[in-house]
Amino acid sequence: MIRAYLWDRKVLIATYLTGSFMACAMFSLDKLRYERADAGLVYYYAELAVFLLIIGLAVDYLRQRGYYKQLQDAIEHGTELNASMVVTSGVTKEQLAVQKLLAAQYGAYLTDLSQYRRQQEQHNHFVLQWVHHMKTPVSVIDLLVQEALQERDVPPAHSERLQSIREETGRMTRGLDMMLHTARLDKIEFDLHPRSVALHEAARSVINAHKQLCIRHAIYPRIDGEAVVETDEKWLTFILNQLIGNAIKYSKRKPGSKKLIVSIEQEPDLSAVRMSVIDEGIGIEAHDLPRVFDPFFTGENGRSVEESTGMGLYLAKQVCGRLGHELYAESEVGSGTKVTVVFRPEGIHLLR
Repeated sequence: MIRAYLWDRKVLIATYLTGSFMACAMFSLDKLRYERADAGLVYYYAELAVFLLIIGLAVDYLRQRGYYKQLQDAIEHGTELNASMVVTSGVTKEQLAVQKLLAAQYGAYLTDLSQYRRQQEQHNHFVLQWVHHMKTPVSVIDLLVQEALQERDVPPAHSERLQSIREETGRMTRGLDMMLHTARLDKIEFDLHPRSVALHEAARSVINAHKQLCIRHAIYPRIDGEAVVETDEKWLTFILNQLIGNAIKYSKRKPGSKKLIVSIEQEPDLSAVRMSVIDEGIGIEAHDLPRVFDPFFTGENGRSVEESTGMGLYLAKQVCGRLGHELYAESEVGSGTKVTVVFRPEGIHLLR
């Protein structure tokens, strides 16, 4: 800090010392020519000039030391939004002008930030309202299709078309739910109700919601194991919907019957519960596996499955992170994929 202070005043110091040197030189020349100058007086003048310079710099530095310390603290915490506002001890007019500029810039930044947040909240509110309005007609379409399928005289060709319509309405419903949860994700703490949840019951409920797709594509689901964990049931259902939906999506194109296993295992030391969704689908390429939790990343599979958005696993990972759970994936091309959620007793209490 002192070194920076002296360096900023190098021109002043050099000018002062140059002037003192010239004065001493003039005294010395006067002595050589007229033999009137006293050599001791010259040395005394030089020492006095340097001493006064040191005293002046010391006093000026002590006067501005608080400003420099605050400036250093602001630089060290430069990534914080209000870092510049700790600089309040300016002394010189230049320092006071810089403080005023920083305060004005900070105020303008807060104004823009508040405006952006209001726009974001309005956008999220619009999305939520739109999703709720769209879910009603989709539900009505699905209900009408179910009623049509229950009629006895439905021709096989019409039944096939109705099943396709019902499958598409299911995709629309899941897409709307994904959009709804995406909009709520930033404020998950306001929509959180942690309690003890039976994983096998939650998995069974989600599988039942997908049973038509499982039947249609010869996928045989099974739940192995039981466990109770502390989590939020609604967000857990969202995670399971993404994992089981992905398992069906990437298994249905393989010929023949396929298994879909939800495996629930308790660690022997009770330190964690692992819930894995295991499919026998097309698998994930090794070079794509590290990026499957990135937003909008679809990889090789996304080129073969048209409904891939690259958001399902990303949102599941985000929700797990907010709830204090862990999520990771293992896969082998052609053999299937295993996605595991790890629940730890302290996890939900570390809500982020």
